This record gives sequence, C-alpha cells and structure tokens, in this order.
Amino acid sequence: MSLECGIVGLPNVGKSTIFSALTAAPAAAENFPFCTIDPNIGIVDLPDERLDFIASVFQPKKKTPATVKFVDIAGLIKGASQGEGLGNQFLANIRETSVIAHVVRCFDDPDIMHVRDDAKVEAAVDPESDILTINMELALADLDTIAKRQEKVTKSIRALGKEEEKKLAPWTSGVAKIKPLLQNGTPARVADLTDDEKLALYDMHLLTLKPTLYVCNVDEDSIAEGTNKYVEIVKKIAADEGSQVVVICGKFEAELSDIKEEADRKEFMDAVGLKESGLNVLARQTYKLMGLATFFTGGPDECRAWTIHAGDTAPKAAGVIHTDFEKGFIKAEAYTIDDLRQYGTEAKIKEAGKYRQEGKDYIVKDGDVLFFKFNV
Repeated sequence: MSLECGIVGLPNVGKSTIFSALTAAPAAAENFPFCTIDPNIGIVDLPDERLDFIASVFQPKKKTPATVKFVDIAGLIKGASQGEGLGNQFLANIRETSVIAHVVRCFDDPDIMHVRDDAKVEAAVDPESDILTINMELALADLDTIAKRQEKVTKSIRALGKEEEKKLAPWTSGVAKIKPLLQNGTPARVADLTDDEKLALYDMHLLTLKPTLYVCNVDEDSIAEGTNKYVEIVKKIAADEGSQVVVICGKFEAELSDIKEEADRKEFMDAVGLKESGLNVLARQTYKLMGLATFFTGGPDECRAWTIHAGDTAPKAAGVIHTDFEKGFIKAEAYTIDDLRQYGTEAKIKEAGKYRQEGKDYIVKDGDVLFFKFNV
C-alpha cells in the first residue's frame, strides 16, 4: 500500500478547495456534488525548519525537502457502500491510501449547499451527523469485506482442521472485537486489538482501521480563535476515538497559496492572527500519522530531507538513498540537528566528541544527520 493520505468527506465541505491550496494542483472545486470524479493526486513539500537550518550552515546549491502525497477523493454520501454517488469507486480509492484526512464542514454559508443523505436535498450543517454518515458508510464497506473473508476462513478451517483454526485464531478474535463496533457505525480503530490481531487483520485493509485526522474547515471569522461551536463538537468526537484535529480555513488558505512573496504571506497571515499556515500543520500531522521519520544529509551540493519509517535501521535508511548503499552498508557517521545547532559546524561537533559511528543495528532517530560508508 502506497504512503498516501486520502482526503475524504461529504460533498461541498471544502475538500477540493483545501487540496488545491495544499498542492497547487488544479482540482475541481465547483459548487455541486461529485465535481471530483477521478481522484486528484498531489505531492506536497513538507515544511521543516530543520532542513532550512542545515542549508543555512552548508549553503548548498540545492535544498530538497521531504514530501507527502495527498489524494483528493470525491464526496461520499449516505449509501456510498451500496454504490450511491459513485460510492464503490470512491471507497476503492480510499482503500489504497494509508491514512485518512476527514474534512468536516465547520462553517455556515447559505450560498454553498450542504448535503448529507441525498445529493439533491440540502441539509443543516451538523458535524456530528456528517461524521456519523461517513463513518457508517466506511463501516458498512468494512463489514462487507469481513463477510467475504469469513467465507474463506470458514472453508479453510473446515478443510484443514484444528491447526488451521489455531493459526487463524488472532483473525477470529480480532473480528469478534471490531464487528459489533462496525455494526453501530463506530470505527474499528477504537477497538483494543493485540499486535497479533492487528497483523492478522492488516491485509483486509479495512477503511475504519486506517489512522484518521479530522480537518475542520472553518470560516474566516474563526481563524484567530482557532475554534467555533462546530469545531468543539469535532474535537469531542476525535478525543473519544483517539484521533487528531487540525483547524483550517480553506478559503483563506486558497488565497494564501496565491501569494508567492514570503513577506507578503507573513503580512497576510498576521492580519488574521495566524503564525503558520494551517496547511503546513496538516502536512506535518499527516506525515507523523503515517509513522514516518526524517533524516538529513548535508553538503555543499545538496542538503536533503529523507523519509523513512520510524524504527528503520541504518542500512534501511541508506537504501532510501540508493539500493547499493543498503547492500554494501559498512557504517553510518551520525550526529543530530541539535548537535549542529549547539556547535555550529561538523568540525566542532567532532571536537566535542559528538560525531558518532553507528553500525547495522542502529535505529535511525528523527532528526539525525547521516553520512553512509558502503562497499559494493
């Protein structure tokens, strides 16, 4: 499964507006349901002041940030799990992502139609009902996936007996925990699953097991406060299921994305009391939710942020740069961003005894600066 974040939600909640601002991609954003039929895909640079700092030290010819991939998936409505509103296609697109950003409408605007149960009937803005609608559709799709797998499991146990039943016990116990939740429209991710159960369920790629981030799309009057009555409802729901919340004004971010001069961007944000773009926060939160970490390489030609899975060893990290680096890995020379901040140069880091030699078993830390020695 690719490392992508799927942006989902009801029609007209601001998904495509946020996506367009986020990626500067030409996602359709007309005011009618299902204007986004094929998923739009965009690659977003990950804002990271650590890379900026390294570049200020090395003064490289090139600076390359880490990236996050976002997929804008068309609006879901009630009945999507049965194919309503092209639902089957959209659910398949969600299944291919590793995490979900669920955009929730947290603003009033009589000029933008809000729909929930029927794409042709306007509904009141109600974040709780909106979230329940999406969660129920995803839960119904997961129940269908489980039912299909259950048939195979039952046949396998019948044919192979007790040993197969024992082998599949984590799957059976995991399903027993999540099925009642799904039947109530509650995401499977709130279940208390063991590591064995998570592993057994993984290859079904259940939609409600995916890590989820709620994105509250607010109006411009709510930017300074960072909340409103609708946002507080979403925060309560997110807290109950252990999810995170990011508050964004899609309209403001779209206007901000058109401003290229940094001084002008700062002035525009200062005017509404915003210290940082909400989209920067969203990109970082998504990256973290995917279980990713960053290490850096630095030099006069290029300073670069490299993406790895949290917990990867030094050889795995070397392989991100080039497969030969992993195959012929000898050692990694390492120090941290904090070391560079404290001592200023690599030479002074070495003088202070902070320049380390790490072997094949070393777990790379987020923020490490690495130089690999290898032999092919």
